[in-house]
Amino acid sequence: MTAPALQTTRRCPYAPPEQHTRIRDTDPGISQVTLPGGQTAWALSRLEHIRAMLTDPRFSSDRRNPNFPRFTRERPGRQPLLQTMIQLDPPEHGPARKAVVGEFTVRRMAGLRPRIQEIVDEQIDAMLAGPRPADLVQALSLPVPSLVICEQLGVPYHDHDFFQTRSATLLSRALTAQDRQQALTGLRDYLRDLIAKKAAEPTDDLLGRQLAQGNDPEDVLSLAFLLLFAGHETTANMISLGVVTLLERPEELAALREDPARTLPAIEELLRVYTIAEFANARVAVADVEIGGVTIRAGDPVLALSTAANHDPSAFDEADEIKLDRGARNHVAFGFGIHQCLGQNLARMELQIVFDTLFRRIPTLRLATPADKLRYKDDALIYGIHEVPVTWEESA
Repeated sequence: MTAPALQTTRRCPYAPPEQHTRIRDTDPGISQVTLPGGQTAWALSRLEHIRAMLTDPRFSSDRRNPNFPRFTRERPGRQPLLQTMIQLDPPEHGPARKAVVGEFTVRRMAGLRPRIQEIVDEQIDAMLAGPRPADLVQALSLPVPSLVICEQLGVPYHDHDFFQTRSATLLSRALTAQDRQQALTGLRDYLRDLIAKKAAEPTDDLLGRQLAQGNDPEDVLSLAFLLLFAGHETTANMISLGVVTLLERPEELAALREDPARTLPAIEELLRVYTIAEFANARVAVADVEIGGVTIRAGDPVLALSTAANHDPSAFDEADEIKLDRGARNHVAFGFGIHQCLGQNLARMELQIVFDTLFRRIPTLRLATPADKLRYKDDALIYGIHEVPVTWEESA
């Protein structure tokens, strides 16, 4: 019997697809589904099962494996144009991550805080000086993380339209494999030229430091792609979603304004509730493994239904409720295990600075379009909102 097709559309922005919840709430919480690429894969939906899978070396991240879960009908086992560290298994993964992990320590992130604050203030200044309503996505959500990661990497920000357009293509499920291949080729060639220039004329930025340490330029290229791609799309979408959520909850927003210590717990809750990279934790079994009483055979594709797991009632009290003071950090919005998101400290800090600054500087900010009329990214691999029209009252 053919496994049911994987549902990818949420029943509302705050909730996983009904199918995912149904799988989670029916023992054993593991079921087979048919992916958009045509494969049959195991779907894990409970937090404990997903965390166990993500820390088990018998599950591989290598996209070159012909059985790795695919969301498009691309040729199985096709050699990727770029093999980033999130696609590496031990022992190759450890040295690749170690080479760059020092760039993302809490201490180094604290050193970036003043510059990020400047960037946020500059973007809000520009938004206030422009027409109303403004699109928050273009005015703030995209520029802030894009500027931050460009400065960190040493990528010219004036090229942001080029890499943002191609990133959006790579994340779309609606476009063809050829479209994505062209976008990836364009990004790869752009970054290769940039790295060659940095090799010829050393720069004091993350990519320049990687080259100065003697790392292979092709390894630096794959790192640059990963950080540039992941470093703006995810945070940009969380800014937009977070602002909409807070504007829809004026009493809780007022509490955040009065006590900024509430912001970080609220960010954790927003990360948990939305889980925007919900299908990022895919793997392929390389040995027989039993999880939750189900035997997953070597070669079986495995998908983590991360949004369902982050709404798991066995892990979170009143899991479907948004409790901005919850502050739980046992979610898998940033993944788990050795591939847990490298830039999570940076993402949290950017979100904190944006939310605190935006609502302090524009206390009358409000949505210019009702939240239920906004266009959510149901067709993308990273969840978010296409546009967020906002307006505000002129200050006296």
